[in-house]
Amino acid sequence: MYYSSGNYEAFARPRKPEGAERKSAWFVGAGLASLAGAAFLVRDAQVPGERITVLERLPLPGGALDGIKEPKKGFVIRGGRELENHMECLWDLFRSVPSLEVEGASVLDEFYWLNKDDPNRSLQRVTERRGQDAGTDGLFALSDRAQKDIAKLFLTGREELEGKRINEVVGQDFLDSNFWLYWRTMFAFEEWHSALEMKLYLHRFIHHVGGLPDLSALKFTKYNQYESMVLPLTRWLMDQGVTFRFGVEVTDIDFDLAPGRKQATRIHWTEDGAEGGVDLGEDELVLTTIGSLTENSDNGDQHTPARLNEGPAPAWDLWRRIAAKDPAFGRPEVFCGNIPESKWESATVTTLDPRIPGYIERVCKRDPFSGKVVTGGIVTARDSSWLLSWTVNRQPHFKQQPADQIVVWVYSLFVDRPGDYVRKPMQECTGEEITQEWLYHLGVPEDEIAGLAAEGARCVPVMMPYVTAFFLPRRAGDRPDVVPEGAVNFAFIGQFAETTRDTIFTTEYSARTGMEAAYRLLGVERGVPEVFNSTYDVRELLAAVSHLRDGAELRLPGPGFVRERLLKRLDATEVGALLTEFGLLDDDRRAG
Repeated sequence: MYYSSGNYEAFARPRKPEGAERKSAWFVGAGLASLAGAAFLVRDAQVPGERITVLERLPLPGGALDGIKEPKKGFVIRGGRELENHMECLWDLFRSVPSLEVEGASVLDEFYWLNKDDPNRSLQRVTERRGQDAGTDGLFALSDRAQKDIAKLFLTGREELEGKRINEVVGQDFLDSNFWLYWRTMFAFEEWHSALEMKLYLHRFIHHVGGLPDLSALKFTKYNQYESMVLPLTRWLMDQGVTFRFGVEVTDIDFDLAPGRKQATRIHWTEDGAEGGVDLGEDELVLTTIGSLTENSDNGDQHTPARLNEGPAPAWDLWRRIAAKDPAFGRPEVFCGNIPESKWESATVTTLDPRIPGYIERVCKRDPFSGKVVTGGIVTARDSSWLLSWTVNRQPHFKQQPADQIVVWVYSLFVDRPGDYVRKPMQECTGEEITQEWLYHLGVPEDEIAGLAAEGARCVPVMMPYVTAFFLPRRAGDRPDVVPEGAVNFAFIGQFAETTRDTIFTTEYSARTGMEAAYRLLGVERGVPEVFNSTYDVRELLAAVSHLRDGAELRLPGPGFVRERLLKRLDATEVGALLTEFGLLDDDRRAG
């Protein structure tokens, strides 16, 4: 397997690998990594679909890419994926998956046209004082000290940041800035999360720094992620003959481990209370999703808080058993052993009273029933004790959603602090109480809040113990390689497998691990798309510097006549032209 960029590899069709027709594959878990891996095996490795089986403990595919209506509770979305142009593996996948909405189009075509016609942009990203504009004016408000912190973090080597927390490498100036507010609420970073992951995100998304204040960097699907992404991909796989077996819990995998060679020999599972499994030879592959950000999620309802489930966690227990067999298989306890620092809670509010959409429109400055972009991403209540954020995507968010209802997603980073209206931690609140807190920060008059929350909306809270487990400080080797050295018939996929080419907590990471696993195990003669190289593009770097400085020009040190001489020398160079183009030097040479 190798990496590539450019049209030459992107548009090429690989030849069928030798022996592909003899291969069979078992996928553990039916999340996006498995769905993508199965699709790449079929499309690019040309393994017959009927020789691929996906094993899933739950009754539906999709993993964290969910979206469902529970009959007695209401609509539920545990989270929403933020998408962008340069998710090279993801879009490589969905260019081949037919749309369920538009005849003759792919899912990528449908998505591309949607976001061309209705580009994303937030008109009010941050509020305070109960729905009022927070006056951030799209500025990062980074002091000189905070700018130096970012520059140092960006330039520091990976090894030096292993095991360190963000608040160990940046100062309070940075943590008090608008930049950190935008960043932490958009990506769900906490101060105690990994400084290494923060660095990797800066490199990966440096081309989107300017879009952080208004979220114009993002793109969204038409409906929830299950109906827009998982359903068409799953149907396409079934059309290719791929078998899905739900209600099957994989409990262990056996390996034959020898110097320089590792082979998976048996998958163990339980199904309908009975133990089962399958023996594996060299031509039987197993691609295993390890860990899970949504494992042990618990749904409350309008009158019941979501429960923090710290009990047995099948996905994590499977990885623990596997990891105990070889140091190359990772260290799951690094990620699943600190629930207080990896948990947060979300809630799905469905509006029933026509007055609530009016308050939404007052904040987001758009008609929520227009069918187009509404909030344009999350709106953060900066002065919320919970650090509450909420978003309304294009409506309807579900195909079966009544035309007079709005589905709102709410989440908080500080779930164990008392609220500003409810005076209880979010993790102890019912759906009705969470709705009250949201309505309070939306600006609903206090004498209307209780009635609207009780009769004008339905809310389903969801507690997720491991939702940011992959952001916990880590070191090399804590995550196993997608295909460990010497592995002949197995791979690890998903958010807790290691590919140094991308950043976690993205749909792209899941798709990339599935693609790398399929290409490596089958020897597909086509390059895995390289991560977009904006971090090596001087134009993107200069644009990011300009944005981080809120457009302020660079100040050259030294006496005025020295600065003038330096600037004149720069005038005749490409460097000077670039510095001027990105606003870092004044055209009239007044910098300094």
